[in-house]
Amino acid sequence: MTKCKGCGIQIQNENPNQLGYSPKLNSEYCQRCFRLMHYDDLQYSMKQGIDPQLVLESIEKKPGIILWVVDLFDFEASMIEGLNRHLINRNIIMVVTKRDLLPDTISNEKIGRFIFERLKAYQISINGLIVTGKGIDNKQDIFAALEKYETKDIIVMGKANVGKSTLLNQLSNENKLTTSRYPGTTLDLIEVMIDGYHFIDTPGIEVKKSMLMAVDEKDIKAITPLTKIKPMVFQLHDDQAFILGGLLIIKLYGCEHANVVFYMANQLKIHRTKLENVDEQWKKHLGKLYVPTTINKEYTKVNTNKRFDKMDIVIDGLGWICISNKVKNIVIEYPSDVNIKFRKAAI
Repeated sequence: MTKCKGCGIQIQNENPNQLGYSPKLNSEYCQRCFRLMHYDDLQYSMKQGIDPQLVLESIEKKPGIILWVVDLFDFEASMIEGLNRHLINRNIIMVVTKRDLLPDTISNEKIGRFIFERLKAYQISINGLIVTGKGIDNKQDIFAALEKYETKDIIVMGKANVGKSTLLNQLSNENKLTTSRYPGTTLDLIEVMIDGYHFIDTPGIEVKKSMLMAVDEKDIKAITPLTKIKPMVFQLHDDQAFILGGLLIIKLYGCEHANVVFYMANQLKIHRTKLENVDEQWKKHLGKLYVPTTINKEYTKVNTNKRFDKMDIVIDGLGWICISNKVKNIVIEYPSDVNIKFRKAAI
């Protein structure tokens, strides 16, 4: 039986409502991949359904170098805690994508320091680091890193939606693998030969508590950066609140010459309002002025003091907010199925 070249699923022509369907058994691509590639039409979602443990187990069984693809913009969500326990004594090369989304004023040296500080915090060790952008203009760096090892088997792994298939398409100068903004595009192992190397593309490891999972698929484009991020900067001298689309509320108390910078998709609307008005405004405009909204309407709250002089609030799948100078207290109201983290400022 033929496997789809785009997602790796076995092609079948019996049930149009099941994975792998194509009217012709000898088709190169299943109907789902064909429509994604040509029309950006997601026939059905697979952002949930691929067991991340099974993906990791399949990677463990495959010998070779691990090419770990990580999204720089969504770095915290891309971390796989306990990775070293899953891949004991394996050579791991990290390829950090989407460098092009961050401002040019941020040096690669600073990005490198940030990455290694975060890896240390997660107790993860790697053998090499390559930082790249949309155009993969340093393909030779990737191949040079691989040349240090005798094996020609390369297992490409990473969280869903980090750009593994895009990377392989660019390394091979072909668009064989299906790519899209939707999590869960690759459904099974796909083997590709590139310049004598045997690459194995693996399904994305599910990001369970990300804003990408919390919104409807049609709204993913509204929160995903499409071009270089233009940080939104606010100076605060009293209590203030911000509403991010229809996704979450951030309340800041006791601000004295505080700076708040949002690193998020340029198309996401950020609304600034007085603290005493925010709850009423949220109820009045949610789903109308404040969009997109989340699928899960159950919200939770975290109350924190500023933990660093310059601190990032990271919302998995959405971006981060950098807060500096004096702020006494921060309250975040957000979907209960989304991760929020606090870290020393990355920038």
